[in-house]
Amino acid sequence: MKDFLDRLRSAPARTLADLQARRAPWLLLAGLCLGLVALAHGLFQHYLFMRPCEQCVYIRFAFLVMTLGGLVAAIQPRRGALRAAGYVLAGWGAWLGLGYSLKLDKIHTAAHGDNPFGVQGCATEPTFPFGLPLDRWSPTLFKPTGDCGFDNPIIPEGTQLDSVQQALTTFYADGWYLWPASHFGTMAESMILAFGLFMLLLAVGLGAWLTVAVRPGAPARELPPGEPAIR
Repeated sequence: MKDFLDRLRSAPARTLADLQARRAPWLLLAGLCLGLVALAHGLFQHYLFMRPCEQCVYIRFAFLVMTLGGLVAAIQPRRGALRAAGYVLAGWGAWLGLGYSLKLDKIHTAAHGDNPFGVQGCATEPTFPFGLPLDRWSPTLFKPTGDCGFDNPIIPEGTQLDSVQQALTTFYADGWYLWPASHFGTMAESMILAFGLFMLLLAVGLGAWLTVAVRPGAPARELPPGEPAIR
């Protein structure tokens, strides 16, 4: 780690360009995005009975597009075409997700404000990019069943909760917040932060790659045996 930080300080563009020529960063991107979808679907939707709204399933789609981008680049990150495809997919997914999150934040503000009639853009029949019928292919993952701006647990009548479920559904009784006890960080606000951070990291990585690519005469550091060189 110290060696990496030293190289980052001395040659930031080259170091970041070399880093993204490896599979690990792209697999980390894919794993994080896929993990967030699994967390939303498995824990919050099924275990804690928080029903996804239209914008929520769009956000899931955006994360899966980013997952695909990470996997495509990880096939062979030293190949410029695959890395570029990874950037396009991951960047597009982050851009979509940011837009969906901003819209959800606007709906959440209206729904919990003085003008509930200002709530718009929440349907039960989603429309995905390119007309993909994802809600029919995987309704449990992409079919909206909740109201936008209201993400508190709705426990089916007669359901017997275990002790963990009881504690967590009580914890999130007022809705999904980064810290429910103080109503800090709605789901929309947290997703805005997440997608914004992903976009920043992608922009920095792309900038480093292009900087090195347009300076073919720049001296490259000597790589240890077995470490892939950037191409």
